[in-house]
Amino acid sequence: MPYQNRKSTYSSFILIFVGIKVGLNLLAIPHFGFHRDELLHLVLADHLAWGYKEVPPFIAFIAKISITLFGNSVSAARIFPTICAGLIVWLTGMITVELGGKKFAIALACLSLIFAPAFAASDYLFQPVVFDQLWWVLLVWLICKYSNTASIKYLYFAGLVIGVGLLTKYTMGFFTFAVLFGILISKQRKLLICKHVLGAALLAFIVFLPNLVWQITHHLPVATHMKMLREQQLDYIKPIDFIMQELTVNGIALFVWLAGFIFLLFSIRLHKFQFMAYSFILIFAFYLVMNGKPYYLFGAFPMLFAAGGFAFERWLKTSGNYLRGAVLAIFTLPNLILFPLVLPILPLNKTLSVFEFTNKNLPIFKFATTWEDQKTHATTQDYADMFGWDDMGKLVSKAWNSLTPEQQKHTQIYADNYGEAGAVHQYSKIYHYPDVISLNSSFTLWAPDKLDGQYIIYVDDKGGGNIESFKTALESYSKVGEIVNPLAREKGTAVFILVHPSPALNDRYSKELARKRLQ
Repeated sequence: MPYQNRKSTYSSFILIFVGIKVGLNLLAIPHFGFHRDELLHLVLADHLAWGYKEVPPFIAFIAKISITLFGNSVSAARIFPTICAGLIVWLTGMITVELGGKKFAIALACLSLIFAPAFAASDYLFQPVVFDQLWWVLLVWLICKYSNTASIKYLYFAGLVIGVGLLTKYTMGFFTFAVLFGILISKQRKLLICKHVLGAALLAFIVFLPNLVWQITHHLPVATHMKMLREQQLDYIKPIDFIMQELTVNGIALFVWLAGFIFLLFSIRLHKFQFMAYSFILIFAFYLVMNGKPYYLFGAFPMLFAAGGFAFERWLKTSGNYLRGAVLAIFTLPNLILFPLVLPILPLNKTLSVFEFTNKNLPIFKFATTWEDQKTHATTQDYADMFGWDDMGKLVSKAWNSLTPEQQKHTQIYADNYGEAGAVHQYSKIYHYPDVISLNSSFTLWAPDKLDGQYIIYVDDKGGGNIESFKTALESYSKVGEIVNPLAREKGTAVFILVHPSPALNDRYSKELARKRLQ
């Protein structure tokens, strides 16, 4: 039987779920404030290049477009992630259609994804994560289309997606190899016996090449970044913790994606798409061995939701609408209880009450408030990373305005970490003080050669502790204030004015700058 394009049959239906996802994001995006990582990614818009210390260049170009079109507000920064979140839902529905699913399968797959805590938490912030997920899901859809149609154009589209995906996050490379090996060990290996596969691979390489050249000419900073990430975060992730979190991050939708995984492995009806299950096994095993963060795997779940929707549709094909409706409700609505933990749709006080209730009554989800320091806190680390930045901007402005116009001509601003530097940069556009200097993260790439101001407004992430190591190089210093918000991860970070630093401080700065430029 020839392949029939069923996309037009269900496009309008899938759009319903896209609208639900976008609507939920729109409720949440103006709340709480910028996230630490968002502040870094927005700074990159002012320093466009083919690479950075911690991320490939795609997020910087998107930041530039976003700021140009929508401005600098919190809500503006989250418009593109919200669009991408809607596209991920759209593609999940389209993959379901390619598998042979109809309306019930589409509804279950899309709603499972929409209400899954993993995707609610990761698909509204301006970070590479949501774009990375989009490329993963788009790649799977393109391969499904190629499998169903044998049309060569889908191979070249896949090559383009892989290239752009590598410019977004390097995890795209790991997933691509998982998919390729998944196809090779499945009965669909014949899909790769085609000269156009090499053409698609060449296209992916050409698209990715500028970043590869940048990495080589900048001493492969990705290697240094991964080494630091492993030492500071990944080495603390235990395999059992990774497994347990992957089993819980989607809440009750666990049973949908598990059903899809099993159906892909054993169902004759989905034998053409068995590679999806193999790919999931391979990428899961890779991150398990490499101590990957749980969210690294999120992009692989939509294809399993699609298969799960198809599986339940087959199992319930003779059931009535009431039973189908009950199944939809059972596997999606309970996740709404967890929504305030991962998506800021409620006011702050109500959100804190939900955290308190969850920690007392649902200990299985206690990992949500366990930070990288492995301690339990009042909120998630993501939420804590959204507080205090506006206060920091005000403190720097207060310090700047306390100086005379003549002193301001000889003043520099320095921040210890990229979150602080990103915040100071962001609020400089409001308070009109000079741009910030930092030797953390990609700020090193555009840092000036000298720290030689007669006055330095210093953001100390240890509340004055760092000054102890160089106070002998200062004539004097005074504290302007500190972050006091108890929910902020930056609580205790203080702003100081350093007066007449000696050349010894610049020597220290220059040595550190030279060292980090080689990393």
